Order: sequence, then C-alpha cells, then structure tokens
Amino acid sequence: MTERTLRVVPVDGSGPSVADLTEALDAAVSGAGPAVLPVSATAVVTPPVTTVDPGVAVVVATSGSTGEPKYVALTADALRASARATEARLGGPGRWLLTLPAEHVAGIQVLLRAVLAGGEPIVQDVRDGFRPAGFARATGRFPHGARRYTSLVPTQLARILDDGGAARYALGGYSAVLVGGAALDAGLAARAREAGIAVVTTYGMSETCGGCVYDGVPLDGVTVAVEPTGADPDTGRVLLGGPTLADGYLAAPAADAGAFDGGVFRTGDLGRWRDGRLTVLGRVDDMVNTGGEKVAPAAVERALLAVPGVRGACAVGLPDPEWGQIVAAMVVTDGPGSDSPGSDGPAPDDDVLRAAVRDAEGRAAVPRVLVRAAEIPERGIGKPDRATVARVLEGVRTT
Repeated sequence: MTERTLRVVPVDGSGPSVADLTEALDAAVSGAGPAVLPVSATAVVTPPVTTVDPGVAVVVATSGSTGEPKYVALTADALRASARATEARLGGPGRWLLTLPAEHVAGIQVLLRAVLAGGEPIVQDVRDGFRPAGFARATGRFPHGARRYTSLVPTQLARILDDGGAARYALGGYSAVLVGGAALDAGLAARAREAGIAVVTTYGMSETCGGCVYDGVPLDGVTVAVEPTGADPDTGRVLLGGPTLADGYLAAPAADAGAFDGGVFRTGDLGRWRDGRLTVLGRVDDMVNTGGEKVAPAAVERALLAVPGVRGACAVGLPDPEWGQIVAAMVVTDGPGSDSPGSDGPAPDDDVLRAAVRDAEGRAAVPRVLVRAAEIPERGIGKPDRATVARVLEGVRTT
C-alpha cells in the first residue's frame, strides 16, 4: 500500500495554534489528511522519515528517560480505542479542557477525545505558563450543563489547590480530572478529594497512546503483566498490551525490537501487579542498590509525602565507596521560611522524616542525605528531574 505523508505541525499553546492542530489531528485520524507530528513551535525537530505506514495517524516525539529522541507511531485504530476506553471508564462523552502542551501525548489525547465526542476542545492559553486564574477563566467557557473533563499533571493540581478561590471552585465542577505525567502522592490526592475534586490517577506513556491504567485498573482491552526482577513474582518490569499499543518507533529497529515484543510494550517501570491492580514503584533504572538491598525511590517519596507538612519529595541514589549507593532525598516542606504555601506551623525536622521512611520501608531506605528546597526541579510536563536533583544532592554532600 502507498505510504502516507508525515506533516510536522508546530503549536505554541495559543487557541488558534491548537485549533489548527486539532483540525490536522481530526483529518489524520479520519484518513482525510496526512499523518501528523505535533511539535513545540520553539523546537527544532527533524523526523527521521517523511512518510509513514498508511495506518499511522500521529507520531509523537519523545525522549523518555534516556534523552535520545524517538518517534512513536500511533495508528488511528489505537488512538480511537484509547479515546473510547477512556470515555467508557469515565461514564460517557463530554467536553474537554486542554491545559497541557499540545505536542505531548496527553495533550494530543485531550484534543482527540474532544473531537471524537463531537465537540471542540476548550483551550487554556499556557504560552506564559500555567496559571490557576487562567484555568478558572477557561472553565467558564464551557456551555452550561456540559459534562466536562480535563487532564492535569500533579504540579498543576497542587497550584490550583494552593491558590484556592475561583480555580479550585471551577475544578470541583469537572466530572473527572485525570492526573498523570508523574506520580500523584497520597497527600495531594487526599487534599483534592477532600475539596470535592473527582481525581482519577492515570499511568501510561506515548507508546500506549497515553494513560491506559486508571486508578491502578487497566482500561478495557488493556493487558498488564510484570516481568519479575526478584523473588516476588508479582513485582517486576511492567508489560503493557492491548489495542492502545503503538505501532513501534520510526526508523529505530534496535529500539523497536527491545521495547515491542510479542504484542506487548516492555516499559522501563517497576510495578506490582496484584489482584487486578497495578502499583507503579518507579523506574527500573532508578532502583537504588545500597549495601546489597534494593530500594525503590518512589517508595521513599511516598513515605516522605505522607508526613504532614511535606509538599514535595524526590529520592535518588548517589554513588558511595562503602555501600555502592546511598539513598538521598530532596524535600519541599511547609513552615516558616518556606516558599511553599500552606501551614504556618513548624516544618517536620529531619529526624521525623527519616523515621517515617524507616517505619514504612526499612532501615536501608532511610535517606543519608536530606536537603530542603523551594521546589523539586522538573523536566517535561510534571516529571521530576532526577538528574538535576542528584547533582544538587551530590554537591551538598561534598561541601
């Protein structure tokens, strides 16, 4: 069959720019137009090919955690399957608000879900960054009585809750608020639900058309398994399959063969699959081997975030001549002198933080280096920048 032209579509986050992309995506998925590669208007992107297989509708540029660019080929069938499965899980079609970069898979899916549900997306202009006030104004553009959905990263959710007022009131009117891109800590999730916000945690990646596991439960048709990495058969590398799976990577046969195998995608994530529910424990490559014991940074972060007054946490491994690696952590806390909004009470001291980790995960998981910060460095949309965190912690350790 004749290959399909691949069209690069720059997008800058404004309403007109996103409208042009939405039209291009609609045409690509329906077969009326070329395949689409959305990119940031400020990025210089040269795809490795100019044509794709006829079934491919959208290509997403992603570097994952390696920094090496990859181009994920998503078919129209996979994109439709993802949108329909999301609609079914959330309780029916509705209108969508875009707050995320439209070139990322989560943003692309917001646009496609809106189109496939028969309505145009509402767009929050984020060219100058995400602002809670802008979110409230954008929400006000929904038709009266419309069932509404949106997709946020944890940082955006925290900013809305911290801001309060109109933005928090607006968020409470959504039928569902998908939160993904990074782990949603239990404390932030509890704050949102106490405020009457219908939070749904999502897990997925570009290779699965975005989120494919909601609140730990796979969407209809999605398969989950783990490839054990230790003695526990329920814990290991997460394997995902089903109708939302990508067609592979463009012009990258080696990466393709290592990731897509036998109808499943071998993620880089460590998870526990038990009783039909997936718990993501962090990246396989991020595991810290300290004195022969393996520690999941995500588990350390959950323990820290469960301490009252902790607003953010990122744990990493640092090289150590005696232990091989040690656990180190950066935390954002409330309290006097903190840049984080919230309680004016005293911030939890280091002994309290370390005790919380020891009680939850054992002695090996206790951070030997613990640093306070105004915020956790991020990359992409809401993902912690572990490389930067590690450099900062190593610098503090050696001074």
